[in-house]
Amino acid sequence: MKFFKKYLLTRTCLGCLLGVVGGYAYYYFIGCSFGTCPITSNPYASMVYGALLGAVLLYKPKKKSISDANPVNEDTEYKSPK
Repeated sequence: MKFFKKYLLTRTCLGCLLGVVGGYAYYYFIGCSFGTCPITSNPYASMVYGALLGAVLLYKPKKKSISDANPVNEDTEYKSPK
């Protein structure tokens, strides 16, 4: 379980880092020069927005399997409702 948490944290941080770089690149190459665009007129806002977007895109939670969600006890017997 520790490996999974470490992997998830590493993947999310990598997404943040790539998002920051992508956000700054978007500001530098495409950004708004007049200041009317709230995200692209400020490099810090572009980087924060990029970091959030990168973290969300690379975040992948563990999917629960059916056997994990409904543990079956072998000693109990299924009884149908009457």
